[in-house]
Amino acid sequence: MIGYLTGEVLFSDGKEVVLKTKDGVGYQVYLQTLLVEGTEAELFIAHVFRDAGQELFGFTTLRDKKLFELLTSVKGVGPKSAYSLISSLGSETVIQAIQLENKKTLSKAPGVGAKAAAQICLDLGNKIQNVLIYKGNKEGDFLSATEVRENIGEASNLSMFSSVHATPILEEALMACKELGFKEDLILAKAQKILNENDIQRPEQLVHLVLKEV
Repeated sequence: MIGYLTGEVLFSDGKEVVLKTKDGVGYQVYLQTLLVEGTEAELFIAHVFRDAGQELFGFTTLRDKKLFELLTSVKGVGPKSAYSLISSLGSETVIQAIQLENKKTLSKAPGVGAKAAAQICLDLGNKIQNVLIYKGNKEGDFLSATEVRENIGEASNLSMFSSVHATPILEEALMACKELGFKEDLILAKAQKILNENDIQRPEQLVHLVLKEV
């Protein structure tokens, strides 16, 4: 099974790439990134076996590859739908949407309907943090133990994935809830989810809806 390729870019059109390795073999890989022909490239590969043949899906980071593999474990989500989610939304947005059960965001990806989005949230809600041990850049494959703890801790507060949590409405609502005796780590995810799914204009609106769900 192929998991990684490095070689010369013979062809790239933003949809697929042909990568020639040092042994002279050219691999055709799905890749939603335009590469410069004639340059050297390295890709993490998800090798998919199907009845009609084999397909290679390329990723620039190991985190993207692991997220893809997790998405394809969901019933009804094929490799092309999983790849569409990552390439069109970005891995951080996908992870955030799953944590917040934001099915509307997931269904924005081509080929991903409301039913598939709901199934993804249901199946991966408790598993999505597993991909956070892998780096989201090319500077090495794995995070250190300290980075893992920091990464997962930040993800649980959603601060690493979204700047929305810093909006005045959310800050004031959180402050009001804490004054009522609620801990921030208990209400933050609920408040963020409500903000994403509703047209909230005032902090008191958000506080009211959060308290209904606590």
